[in-house]
Amino acid sequence: MQDKELISVHEFCTSHHLEFAFVESLQQYGLIEVTTVQQTSFVHDSELSKLEQFARLYHELEINLEGIGAITHLLDRINEMHQEIVKLRNKLSMYEPE
Repeated sequence: MQDKELISVHEFCTSHHLEFAFVESLQQYGLIEVTTVQQTSFVHDSELSKLEQFARLYHELEINLEGIGAITHLLDRINEMHQEIVKLRNKLSMYEPE
């Protein structure tokens, strides 16, 4: 894993006006994955969009961590169902061309 793929949690929290405890709590809830390198916490750049979304939910909508967890679960289920619908439509189109 290259350094450019990791984002410092401290820098993220500073730029988004968050406390480190918020990111720590997200990690404890299993919503994001934090990597520690030489006593410094980082998130992978692929987690950055989720982390920004969680920060917006927390600050702008004042949703607590339990609510963020519930919202995340529901969005994941919606995405799974959407993928299943696409798969079923593709199967159906094999039998019923337009």
